[in-house]
Amino acid sequence: MTLQAQKAVDGGGTSDHWLAVRPRLVLASAFMLFLELALIRWTGSNIVHLSYFTNFVLLGSFLGIGLGFLRVGRSRRQPYYSPLVLFGLVLVVLTFPVTVDRQTEGVLYWTSLGTTGPPAWAILPVIFCAAAVILMGPAELVGRCFPELPRLEAYRYDLIGSLTGIAAFTALSFLSAPPVFWGLIAAVCYAILLVPRPRLPYAALVVVPSLAVVGLLLAETLTAGAVWSPYYKVTTRAMQVLGVPATDIAVNGIPHQLASPAVARLQWEGQYGLPYQRAAAAPDDVLIVGAGSGTDVAIALLKGAKHVDAVEIDPKLRELGGSVHPDRPYSDPRVTTHVTDGRAFLEHTSKKYDLILFALPDSLTLVSGASSLRLESYLFTVEAMRAAREHLKPGGAFSMYNFYRETWLVDRLASTVQSAFGHKPCVDVVSIRGQQAVITAGDTPAAQRCGVEWPGAAATSPPPADDDRPFLYLKDRTIPPIYIITLCLILIVSLLAVRLVAGPYRRMRPYADLFLLGVAFLLLETKSVTGFALLFGTTWVVNAIVFAGVLVAVLAAVEVTRRFRTPPLPVMYAVLLGGLVLAWLVPNQWLLSLPLPLRALVAVTVAFLPIFAANVVFAKRFADSADATTSFGANLLGAMVGGCLEYLALVIGYQGLLIVAAVLYLGAFALLPRRALA
Repeated sequence: MTLQAQKAVDGGGTSDHWLAVRPRLVLASAFMLFLELALIRWTGSNIVHLSYFTNFVLLGSFLGIGLGFLRVGRSRRQPYYSPLVLFGLVLVVLTFPVTVDRQTEGVLYWTSLGTTGPPAWAILPVIFCAAAVILMGPAELVGRCFPELPRLEAYRYDLIGSLTGIAAFTALSFLSAPPVFWGLIAAVCYAILLVPRPRLPYAALVVVPSLAVVGLLLAETLTAGAVWSPYYKVTTRAMQVLGVPATDIAVNGIPHQLASPAVARLQWEGQYGLPYQRAAAAPDDVLIVGAGSGTDVAIALLKGAKHVDAVEIDPKLRELGGSVHPDRPYSDPRVTTHVTDGRAFLEHTSKKYDLILFALPDSLTLVSGASSLRLESYLFTVEAMRAAREHLKPGGAFSMYNFYRETWLVDRLASTVQSAFGHKPCVDVVSIRGQQAVITAGDTPAAQRCGVEWPGAAATSPPPADDDRPFLYLKDRTIPPIYIITLCLILIVSLLAVRLVAGPYRRMRPYADLFLLGVAFLLLETKSVTGFALLFGTTWVVNAIVFAGVLVAVLAAVEVTRRFRTPPLPVMYAVLLGGLVLAWLVPNQWLLSLPLPLRALVAVTVAFLPIFAANVVFAKRFADSADATTSFGANLLGAMVGGCLEYLALVIGYQGLLIVAAVLYLGAFALLPRRALA
């Protein structure tokens, strides 16, 4: 059988596609990254088990992308399986969503809270495997373009496509577009990439499941009545609470806020009035971090505040507060709203306040799929408490409250406040069930009026969290068993999948150094994301800029390698290790003390120097590899392993990841083939 006849049987090869190779590569790469981001956001909004484990989907995506590259050359069939599996995943998730049991006491959520829907052991393997298979399709299409172009040129267009995918998803986040638009974009990309020639049998394999996905996502949007913020799927429900009108607000299936009148809320829950009772002076200027739908703002106005700065990270929750809260607090001329991260606001503002409130700032989500950092993690470190104290007027007070659910957590936070303020705070446990507590500290002991003196933390309570290990809810300096078991299973499944799809491991043996480069680079990326979140805020905008900045640094390394004669690999490895040492030596507290423009300049230099050097190393080595798709696939699988090693930060801190990365880069240098070294 001739090659053309074989292509006709298989539904069309790569070279006979109507779209030229370069635009096809850009489109496939953009679609691959867009689909990865969409899966992380959408599955996390419907499966509450993913709220604090979003890199579960990221790891599945990395596995699928690596397998897609390794599959190139083993089959000429188009990856029609990708839209079919995407339809199956959307159908399963919408049919069997996992949400928090609404009868459970408290607002603050982590994995021990009761849920409804399939258990984690049943639904998480489905999501992981489905994500891998779905992403394997676009990755295979990207990989088929690599042999048709020079190595670095192909990598260049892959990076341009990735930047395009980030820009597209960021734009949709800015517009608060619901997932039905994500589905439409996916359908169009599948149609362009998977139908090389308009033949009905093969077109149906793409069009039918793609349109079904769009229909399911449209039905979800219309029936749930949800609005989509850059962080959550937000649903609201009008209700009556003890005869008082209120609006229940849930995010990602988790009860989150109740927009109700300030007078009624003070009667129902004593915690809201305690900060004003414990502060020695009546507050004129108030800062509220975690203002949400506006109840805390309305209470501050009711207590006589002359001006309130309301900080809320989610723009949609702020908009809902302006439209559904019965007191309309955001319409009051005494209120100024700031849609930003609370820690970033404290670091950027020069204002001082009579009272600073951290008002139930539980985000219920992670900063990104590439870290264990929650949106509010940097609010509860000892450095954050010191920043709050620095913004108090003489005689001012700081207060925080929430449903903490664990005695040791109340003690830990109280110890953190004590360490920052230099004296014991007031600790009021309002409700034993759920550990509903209020922690208040005056600028001086005379600026607070405690009901009963706090006896101090128990001997078994953990020490305060800091900016290097901002894991407030991790009691012990360890990796929780649920993560260890899950990550081990992921690695086992990955090994089996690589053997099944790509054949013997000896295909990748010559590229062991590229594998280690992938592991180390993911750790560098994680350190960059978390570092910039501390320096500039944990907002989705900062997150998108950092990921785009990483890709720009990679693209710059490729362009430099293509256009100029770069130093030999040993020299570039020395530059890379020097960049890691510099990043280790520059302290975050010094960076935070710099003016914002200078802080940005220094932070970008320190963070992106090792990233740039690492990618010059990769580009030089990749250009010299014998098999473009296998070497690139090995690098991507290394990134998946790096996503697992990222959990070492729970033990050694984010700064410690630099040491692990340095060891991995030394290992990659030791495994360099002699030909590449020469």
